[in-house]
Amino acid sequence: MKVADTHYRTIWVNEDGWSVDLIDQRWLPHELRIETVRSVEGIATAIRDMWVRGAPLIGVTAAYGVAIRMREDPSDAALDAVWETLHETRPTAINLRWALDAMRRLLRTLPEAERAEAAYKRAAEIADEDVELNRSIGRHGLEIIRKIAAGKKPGEPVGILTHCNAGWLATVDYGTATAPIYLAVEEGIPVHVYVDETRPRNQGAHLTSWEMAGHGVPHTLIVDNAGGHLMQHGMVDMVIVGTDRTTADGDVCNKIGTYLKALAAKDNGVPFYVALPSPTIDWTVRDGVKEIPIEERSGDEVSLVWGKDEDGRVRQVRISPEATPAGNPAFDVTPARLVTGLITERGIAEASAEGLKALFPERANADAA
Repeated sequence: MKVADTHYRTIWVNEDGWSVDLIDQRWLPHELRIETVRSVEGIATAIRDMWVRGAPLIGVTAAYGVAIRMREDPSDAALDAVWETLHETRPTAINLRWALDAMRRLLRTLPEAERAEAAYKRAAEIADEDVELNRSIGRHGLEIIRKIAAGKKPGEPVGILTHCNAGWLATVDYGTATAPIYLAVEEGIPVHVYVDETRPRNQGAHLTSWEMAGHGVPHTLIVDNAGGHLMQHGMVDMVIVGTDRTTADGDVCNKIGTYLKALAAKDNGVPFYVALPSPTIDWTVRDGVKEIPIEERSGDEVSLVWGKDEDGRVRQVRISPEATPAGNPAFDVTPARLVTGLITERGIAEASAEGLKALFPERANADAA
């Protein structure tokens, strides 16, 4: 995507050929800050402290972390150690484990002398694959928007509600939930996006709004609790969100508050779609509520907020009494029964084991074996 007419990905290899440059998303929308990371510890910090976030981007960042480590020490012991270090940073996003497994599986087969070069090559491939997956998700999701637009009055926009940020900032480029929106705008289909602020970290307000404004997408920022009201009044034609982990049976784990949007959508007959690349499917898990670990983050994310003051300074302020403890589960699980469809790179699947295996028959064969 472009920022001030300059194309950016969220992560790339520095011109030195080995360190990694990334957009530090903590400063958006007020400042575009690029950080150069030169160590595994730096990669771990970037993931844990959410310089980068979004399941696909977390996975790519971890892959580059493995590459950095292989440049320093290509031994089996170092490979296993970096897997453990990075895997512990964010327990919910399945792409993290997927990328680490892919890197370790490949590198184990190679002589130590070849591992560093191969690691950087594979990390770059994972990044490029993510972009292509998201383009394909966009094309399939665009078909849904086209059909809804065809039923609207001429010139009347398709109302789309989003939650959190599943845009290009959550991936390498294009995004998952936003990819169909960007393609619709490029095709000239009128849309209007309602952007949930998405407490506690305000990733909708900070990130999705910044993306929408930069791409020229008509949008309105709303508080999290306004979505159901808009649905009741016919302002939302579809909900589209991303996911950090989807089970083999179609349950969806995403940013806290997603479940409530799905309930409101069900009650109002609004289709609720989830956009996901296949590496986000955890084929080993069936019951998302019982089996997916939910990350409990610092209560400071609830009690403190970032913003720009009247003097133009980006500052953090407290919004609750210091004596009040805050709970902060970062994700919730939306059961498959509330999901209209899963938009993948291969098409739109019913949110069920049968629906997913129809698009990914190799998984059915793997399970049968």
